[in-house]
Amino acid sequence: MSEKKTTDARVETAATVVPETAAQAPEAAAPGGLSRRTFLKGAVAVAGITGFPYVHAQEKITLRYLGTAVNQSADIAKKFKEDTGIELQYIPLTTDDVTKRIITQPNSFDIADTEYFSLKKLIPSGTLVGLDAKKIKYADKITPVLTRGEIGGKKIGDQGTAPKKVMFLTGEHSTQFSASPTEWMTLIPTTYNADTLGIRPDLIKRPVSTWADLLNPEFKGKAALLNIPSIGIMDAAMALEASGKMKYGDKGNMTKQEIDGTIAALIEAKRAGQFRAFWRDFNESVNLMASGEVVIQSMWSPAVTKVRTMGVACTFQPLKEGYRAWASGFGLPRTLQGRKRDAAYEFINWFLDGWAGAYLMRQGYYSAVLETARPKMQAYEWDYWIEGKPAAQEIKAPDGQALEKAGATRDGGSYQTRMGAIACWNAVMDENIYMVQKWNEFIAA
Repeated sequence: MSEKKTTDARVETAATVVPETAAQAPEAAAPGGLSRRTFLKGAVAVAGITGFPYVHAQEKITLRYLGTAVNQSADIAKKFKEDTGIELQYIPLTTDDVTKRIITQPNSFDIADTEYFSLKKLIPSGTLVGLDAKKIKYADKITPVLTRGEIGGKKIGDQGTAPKKVMFLTGEHSTQFSASPTEWMTLIPTTYNADTLGIRPDLIKRPVSTWADLLNPEFKGKAALLNIPSIGIMDAAMALEASGKMKYGDKGNMTKQEIDGTIAALIEAKRAGQFRAFWRDFNESVNLMASGEVVIQSMWSPAVTKVRTMGVACTFQPLKEGYRAWASGFGLPRTLQGRKRDAAYEFINWFLDGWAGAYLMRQGYYSAVLETARPKMQAYEWDYWIEGKPAAQEIKAPDGQALEKAGATRDGGSYQTRMGAIACWNAVMDENIYMVQKWNEFIAA
């Protein structure tokens, strides 16, 4: 949600939730994606897809939706059923458990919502099938931030697993990524964001402009770090590089020497009492910040939103070194066939049609197809969330709670400014097994 990443009330009241052991829940300029001339090498983009529904009139269908719950909303499930007659059955798990389920139990879900950085683990397993872009109505409208790594015609940072590196396959059943666009897509992107640190400005009472402050002894016992190894170590790397203690060739693909140096520095900080907590759950991050136990930490946009709706000051702080970005998308198990498969494609097309995108953008995420989301938002909402303009009137969260007063501006500014300042993407490293072992040593130290 990453991370995508919460088990808040939105998920608990969803149409159907499958009980699980753990749950959690992450362009006004050049808004379009790949052009028809450059995308899919001549494939027909719409291919007979004209609207919703084409499964609607038949017997009841339920799609088992596996994901980290960042996009799993009772409101989205309700609206989708109203429009199509198809029910969603949510299976909310942690990021790591979603990956494990896809690899080991591909028959236990019909559609998976996972992150692009996980694909280096998932695609070699052969459990996901390439998605036919000809069946995706808005395939050529997907933002170039994801398909080409560009915004406004300019390249953005691509350290780590930038989506453009793992967006396409060489064939429908291929286990190899294609360096250039093909008809077969690994995932159909849904939401993405530029993540940074969350802070309590009322308790810090001074400007925060650098990732280095995550490890600043000034906040000893008041800092927290995300305990998902592949993401937490990226936040740590941003802080260590900003402080001058480490220099990386690629923070998203560290060498063993770089991993060793990073973990040694983290253990030193931990033993000095720097960290109050290492959180894995959305609600835990909210509670740490809202209570004031923590004043600076790894954070996700909807968690910041949640803290603010509680009437507590919380800022998703832009930092001079840039953002750590992530992107999620829908994938289909290779075994999915027949009408269930048709329904899954219908859900993906519905999701990109604008209503869901606008809903999630009110949480602070970005939609993969901005031009369909825009008509589903009020002009003042678009101006606030995307253009970075002062709110012309009160800004509300998806549940209707007041989020910002008139005159407020979005943390970090416009879409162009935020996504244009990406330093790295969530990643799976070549030395992932070694990295996880070392991270666990840090947590246990």
